[in-house]
Amino acid sequence: MHLARFPRVKLFPAPTPLHRLENLSRELGADIWIKRDDCTVVATGGNKVRKLEWLIGEARAQGATHVVTQGAVQSNHVRQTAAVAAMYGLKCTALLEHRIETNDRDYLQGGNVLLDKLFGCEIEYRPGGIDMNAEAEKKGAELRATGVKAYVIPGGGSNKVGALGYVSCAQELVRQADEMGLKIDRLVTATGSAGTHAGLVVGLEGENAGIPVLGIGVRLPKDRQEENVFRLAEATADYVGVRGGIARSAVVANCDYVGKGYGIPTEGMVAAVRMLARLEGILLDPVYSGKAMAGMIDLIRSGEIRKSETVVFLHTGGAVGLFGYGETFAGEA
Repeated sequence: MHLARFPRVKLFPAPTPLHRLENLSRELGADIWIKRDDCTVVATGGNKVRKLEWLIGEARAQGATHVVTQGAVQSNHVRQTAAVAAMYGLKCTALLEHRIETNDRDYLQGGNVLLDKLFGCEIEYRPGGIDMNAEAEKKGAELRATGVKAYVIPGGGSNKVGALGYVSCAQELVRQADEMGLKIDRLVTATGSAGTHAGLVVGLEGENAGIPVLGIGVRLPKDRQEENVFRLAEATADYVGVRGGIARSAVVANCDYVGKGYGIPTEGMVAAVRMLARLEGILLDPVYSGKAMAGMIDLIRSGEIRKSETVVFLHTGGAVGLFGYGETFAGEA
């Protein structure tokens, strides 16, 4: 895979850290490492920064002056997109979906929403349950009709262009592990809009790394999540020229830890966020990495992930979202 063929902007110093979680490993009796994609610098970091290197690269190559995207009210993706757009002098419009029914002031006005506004993002709201990518495309078309050169980024930056960020991350991870003499048995991360998960699968398959990826779902049932990831992985593999494509068996999601729905707190998520904060001084987020960590911890304790395995958890960032969930973490555990 020769990724230099595709337009890109450089947004952060790579590689992101890869280190062992000594205290968590001791607590669980396992060998647990973390890939710190919460340390991608821009707008407090997160996994979308990797995707935006390629998405904004393509937008600039096409002469865009305005980017349009969408997400839930407390979207990490929108926050990072708004920041990168500001860096490159692009206007940014974000459509925020009321995906969760709440009147909580912290959720509606704090956290990521506060930062969106600080970055100068123009925000429009949409009701929950509609096709938000279609809404973003509609907004892009409206802007183009007025002569604006608009570039539309799907939710989570999850298309074949954005997924290049995690094809590249997979290559980076393999290089780091090889230099450290680290044999990775499994990679675990959150899976939602599918771009991170699909990119990792394509990148690791392209490297012939033999490292399986387990996505811990945060929104959809297992069958739908795996189908979304597989569809995007196939498109991404074709885009970058991975010979033989992607086997359906390479895409695995566990969606047992979603709870009552996207963005709705679970006891496991709260416990996992507190555990990582108190054992490792690392902040997870309440929507993605918190639920993914909760799932991984439970799978280790149950023996589904064997304690003899060396597991890497890819941290997708999003700690800003904690400020939108103040009441959830207000009490002492």
